[in-house]
Amino acid sequence: MKINLQLFLMFAFLSSNFSYAQNAKTNDSWTKKIAESFIERTPNYIVYDENPTKQKWNYEQGLMLNAIRQMYYHTKDKKYYEYIKRNLDQNVQPDGSITTYKVDEYNIDQIGPGRALLFVYQKTKEERYRKAADLLRHQLSTHPRTKSNGFWHKQIYPWQMWLDGLYMGAPFYSEYSKMFNSSKDFDDIIHQFELIYSKTKNVKNGLLHHAWDESKEQKWADKETGVSLHFWGRSVGWYMMALVDVLDFIPKDHPKRKLILNQLKELSDAVLKHRDSKSKVWYQILDLPDRTPNYLEASASAMFVYSFVKGVNKGYLNKKFLKAAKESWDGIIREFVVVDEKGLINLTKICSVAGLGGNPYRDGSFEYYMSEKLRTNDFKGYGPFLLAAIELEKAKIKH
Repeated sequence: MKINLQLFLMFAFLSSNFSYAQNAKTNDSWTKKIAESFIERTPNYIVYDENPTKQKWNYEQGLMLNAIRQMYYHTKDKKYYEYIKRNLDQNVQPDGSITTYKVDEYNIDQIGPGRALLFVYQKTKEERYRKAADLLRHQLSTHPRTKSNGFWHKQIYPWQMWLDGLYMGAPFYSEYSKMFNSSKDFDDIIHQFELIYSKTKNVKNGLLHHAWDESKEQKWADKETGVSLHFWGRSVGWYMMALVDVLDFIPKDHPKRKLILNQLKELSDAVLKHRDSKSKVWYQILDLPDRTPNYLEASASAMFVYSFVKGVNKGYLNKKFLKAAKESWDGIIREFVVVDEKGLINLTKICSVAGLGGNPYRDGSFEYYMSEKLRTNDFKGYGPFLLAAIELEKAKIKH
């Protein structure tokens, strides 16, 4: 049995003098509700299998561990730190090796969980976490690149950069470089953003195409520009989160820090212009709201809210984006959130996955993006949902 969220929170008001309207307005306690719902569903390891026997090192794990890390900073509750360490210890061995991870696969997605390694290393100073982080950093040192020096998305996708990959690699690369005083690496990190932005930005609408093929050989790639056809919401969301997260680490005096700030401002303006005016959230394909069967999608919406609010909280964006983010948060609650019979918060209408090429071949057409299944509580939506809630609570205190 599913319970309408508004009815559930109205019941909560009767028992605790806390109304839905007040909750939506102030965002009180959303972080705890979201985080606790996640941990109750996945108490031991971050995997979809309800009876996991082995945890695979993967970017979705990394995203959720980062969200839980931010929850630890936000609440100072040790249980969140312990949850992160317990998850990492399923993979990180005493010698610093990582089970299920192979450097020579050269998959940029696998770098993402490294952020949690750096966090736990800071807390424990145990060398195995440092060695595991060094292993991921070594991958970046030898990772194949385009002729213009951008990281390939994966070895199996030669000459290609995807927007997704900037979130997978750059925040870890940035934090590692700051932590271990590798300041020269920031030139390379910023180059990744400068390159893909110049290749994927659409001059007419300001949005970014999902991917770019330097070789222009892929069926999905435009023969002149090499870019894929569509503006996939979550790919733009990954990119915006990468921007606001790497700014935590890029030195204030770096001559190209402003480039990252300008990209964030430009892209935020473009994204806001493509928000659905009625629901205040975003479509799976951002610029085609009237094309059937395009649909409102939760992960991109949560990513944009997170990026907007963090951007304002950090002083990068105009405060109009905080107002917009609050509107869109309420839209997320209306459109996507369901409370189940256990009282757990569930996020619906999350695109399970979308990519390009591969086998079977994904051609980047509108029909392809519509064909991928929707999931409830997919980590790629739930992580940004929690991150957005945390930033909104910070904003309530800060502004």
